[in-house]
Amino acid sequence: MSGQPYVPETLTRADVNALAGASVIEFGTNWCGHCNAAQPLIGEVSADYPQVRRLKIEDGSGRPLGRSFRVKLWPTLVFMRDGQEITRLVRPTRASDIEEAFEALTQQG
Repeated sequence: MSGQPYVPETLTRADVNALAGASVIEFGTNWCGHCNAAQPLIGEVSADYPQVRRLKIEDGSGRPLGRSFRVKLWPTLVFMRDGQEITRLVRPTRASDIEEAFEALTQQG
């Protein structure tokens, strides 16, 4: 796996909704093949957007934060600005899709 690992959830939905500015909440697990395959693409694109907060949250059955976002597949990236979801990507496989989502997020506001 490349990049930072997914960390156990410590934030509530209210905490996430209260985050100011641009954030990407990435749900997945450290052992997920789809998550590991997507890391180089996500890392490459996110490096061009240092102003965007990136949180990698370990998800799983019964984890309230992922359920509050209705996450079903990993990785799921939720792009948010000031507590509002702008867009999301589920199992991204193309850097261009990730780039487009980051652009949409940073063009808001």
